[in-house]
Amino acid sequence: MQVEYFVVGYVLKPQGLKGEIKVKTLTDHPDRFDDLDKVFLKERDDVYRAVNIVGRRYMKESVILLLEGVVGKDQAECLRGRSLWIPRSMTKPLSKNSYFIADIIGCKVEFEEGNCIGVITDVLKTGSNDVFVVVNYKKETLIPALKKIVTTVDIDHMRIVINSDAFKELYHDED
Repeated sequence: MQVEYFVVGYVLKPQGLKGEIKVKTLTDHPDRFDDLDKVFLKERDDVYRAVNIVGRRYMKESVILLLEGVVGKDQAECLRGRSLWIPRSMTKPLSKNSYFIADIIGCKVEFEEGNCIGVITDVLKTGSNDVFVVVNYKKETLIPALKKIVTTVDIDHMRIVINSDAFKELYHDED
């Protein structure tokens, strides 16, 4: 099942006295906020409420946002620690063989022969390649997301297939 909303930022703190918020961007494209005219706040019962962006500026690895209806430092303080979301329909298209991390998490990982390795619980971004954190009976296995290892990614069926020879070779080299 595909996720319908994605986190694009996390409110760190109020910025100044006008109601601006400092947001840590959680996207591969920090300038992503230039294309957004609104973000969503997740309320109770998984209801998402749209909030218009009326101002934005960038500061190092953060974006400073002014949201409609947020006036003053006290109101901005109420947003501290909240995530900012967008619906799938507002995401940028992915390049071929790229996937949203939210769609990868929860996928069952198995060898080509059908033996289950476990379920992806996290994806680590290492810089050179992503690494799947796969858990099975509380045992954790780290699997590099490399083409020679990952042969099939089927998001619709929440299934990822691993080449057993390449996987064994990778861990055999560590001996």
